[in-house]
Amino acid sequence: MTQYKYDVTMSCGGCSAAITRVLNKLESVDSYDVSLENQSVTVDSATLSEHEILVAIQKTGKPAKVAEH
Repeated sequence: MTQYKYDVTMSCGGCSAAITRVLNKLESVDSYDVSLENQSVTVDSATLSEHEILVAIQKTGKPAKVAEH
């Protein structure tokens, strides 16, 4: 399993809820953490790529990028 981290600009609980909905719909997501306070999303997946998850998050309309390691 691989853990991916993203910086996501979220302004309210609705923003984080939208990202949660998208991640719930993705198959092969083992776990995730959406932090409105830290403006970050962490996703654990054995089969999805970093890019596939990023594209799904960006479909919510929120600015997102892969976090610096």
